Amino acid sequence: MAFTQEEIVDGLAEIVNEIAGIPTEDVQLDKSFTDDLDVDSLSMVEVVVAAEERFDVKIPDEDVKNLKTVGDAADYIAQHQVSKA
Repeated sequence: MAFTQEEIVDGLAEIVNEIAGIPTEDVQLDKSFTDDLDVDSLSMVEVVVAAEERFDVKIPDEDVKNLKTVGDAADYIAQHQVSKA
């Protein structure tokens, strides 16, 4: 089952909340992980690993640097998720 954009953003919000303690309502598409949400590089690795497990995607290291905002991550996950029929 493919996740909707809203489900992906909600999931990312929960992940960021668990890892960085940021309130879920603050995690929005236009928010930068580093500038707005105070997610450092080590925490970002944790966010990526948790997102990979939750959404059944693989996010290679070279792609992680391009995920600057929550919207970037949500779009990447939406495009790369494995469809399970």
